[in-house]
Amino acid sequence: MQNPEHWKPTKVVRGRDGFRPSSDPRFLSISSRLVAGCQFRRLEGLIRRCASGDLLDLGCGHAPYFEMYKGLVNNVVCVDWENSSHKNVLLDYTMDLNCPLSFRDESFDTILLIDVLEHIYKPAQLLCEIGRILRRGGHCIIGVPFFYYLHERPFDFHRYTEFALRRMCESSGLEVIDLTAYGGAPEILMDILGKCIASSKLHRATRVYTSACCAMVKLRALQAVSQRTAALFPLGYVLAAQRNR
Repeated sequence: MQNPEHWKPTKVVRGRDGFRPSSDPRFLSISSRLVAGCQFRRLEGLIRRCASGDLLDLGCGHAPYFEMYKGLVNNVVCVDWENSSHKNVLLDYTMDLNCPLSFRDESFDTILLIDVLEHIYKPAQLLCEIGRILRRGGHCIIGVPFFYYLHERPFDFHRYTEFALRRMCESSGLEVIDLTAYGGAPEILMDILGKCIASSKLHRATRVYTSACCAMVKLRALQAVSQRTAALFPLGYVLAAQRNR
């Protein structure tokens, strides 16, 4: 990472009970806090379990997960594309992730690819490249949305089922060791309504509604419904895959 002294928390912040979505709308829209909270809870566990050695943060933006992994790894390399709306001074390299990556074989122990794969026009090629530059025994941690609105248009190309994710990883020489859906039908319905309220420019209503939803998803009854429906109605997925050969 270049200029690590300039790094600061953006959409992920540390709270008393772990990491939580930022309340700063410059880094995370109010209507996306519900989704982010669901995802962060899953990601934190995978990062703690799998991150080690030399880490490559692909499509890193402002490296929002840096505080999650910085104490677990030896070195961090940040890559994003030059046309990204998240330009910053942390980047080590600018690359088009639809093209072959400019790294030697087996360069990294951990690769992070969070909320990036849906923006890649050639996802299978990128995963093959990840398989190439991962060291044996190394891990790739991936997060993708599923039931989610179009964003960063016109560079929002794909949504992936768990079956597509598994097949692409296996075809790239990666063994999926953990694949979990986050969110379920309640979170999807809440998120859709929240995005509709936000699109109407009702800022106070969006803030009140999102706060209420973030509190409701902690209720055991709602969590039970979410768990029962996540297989058919996932809000998104996080996975860890390992290179074994």
